[in-house]
Amino acid sequence: MAGCYDDLSWSEARDLLRNWRENSERRSKDVVEIWESILMPHIDSLGNEKYLVLEQVCFAALDCCRLPLAEYCLKFLLKEFPESLRVHKYHAMHLEALEMYDKALEVLDSIIKKDETNLAPRKRKVAIFKAKGQIPEAIKELTEYLKKFMSDQEAWHELCDLYLQEQEYGKAAICIEELILHNPHNHLLHQRYAEIKYSQGGFDNMLLAKAYFCQAIKLNSNNIRALYGLLLTTNNIALSPKCPVLKKKELIKLSEWAANEIDRQYKKKSPAEDKNIKCIEGLLSQLQLEA
Repeated sequence: MAGCYDDLSWSEARDLLRNWRENSERRSKDVVEIWESILMPHIDSLGNEKYLVLEQVCFAALDCCRLPLAEYCLKFLLKEFPESLRVHKYHAMHLEALEMYDKALEVLDSIIKKDETNLAPRKRKVAIFKAKGQIPEAIKELTEYLKKFMSDQEAWHELCDLYLQEQEYGKAAICIEELILHNPHNHLLHQRYAEIKYSQGGFDNMLLAKAYFCQAIKLNSNNIRALYGLLLTTNNIALSPKCPVLKKKELIKLSEWAANEIDRQYKKKSPAEDKNIKCIEGLLSQLQLEA
C-alpha cells in the first residue's frame, strides 16, 4: 500500500479519512500512511475537524503498534479535552500497549467511577487481566459486568471462552444457555453447547450432547462438525453399560445415518479431494457400531 496515496491533495486526504469515519471503516495502516505522508504538515488547516482526525489517527496508531505516533496524538487531545472520558480511554489503551497495566487499570477505574454506564473501560479491564494471564480476575470482572449488562452477547461468548480455559465446563455451558435464549435458531450455539457437554463426560451429559447435536443438524443439515459430534456421541452412549439394549439399537441406526450423511457431504466435494474422501471413509468404518 506504500505510496499509493502520494497523488492526493491534503483536502482529498481529509475527505477520504472523513468518509472512512462515517462508514466505520478501520483501515488503520492506510490512516497512518495518509497522516504521515500528507495530512500531518497541514494539521492547522483542518480546523475543528483536526481533533476528529487526531482521534482516528491515534486509534490507528495503536492498531499498528506505532506508539510514539499515538502518544503524539494523545498530547493534543488531552491538552484540548482534559476531562474527556473518551480521550482518557485512549490514554488507558496507550498505557496498556506499553504494558503499563497497573497505571492503565487506574485510568480505567477513574473512568468507571465517573460514568458507571460506560461499557468500554470495563471490557478493557478484562482484556488487561487476560494479557497479564490473570484469568480468574478476568472472569470475576466479566461476571460483574454481566450482572449489569446481561444482554451483551459478545461478553457471554468471552466469559464462556474464559471458563473453558479454566476447564470449568459446567459454567461455560451456562453461558451458552444464555446465548441460546438470545438466539435459539443459531445452529453454532447448539453445536457448541453439545461439544461442552460431550467434554464434561458422563452418561447424562452425553444424552444432552446428542440432543443438541441433533438440533444443530436440524437447523443446518450441512453442519459437518455437528454430524461428527453426533457420530461420536451416539457411539459413546451405545458403549456405556448404562445404555439399555433397545436404546442401543436406536443409537446404532442414528450413528449409521450420521456416518452416511458425512460421507454424502464429502462426496459433494470436487474430484481432486478423492484422496481425502477415502481417508474419511476409512476412519468412519472404524467408528461403526455393531448390534
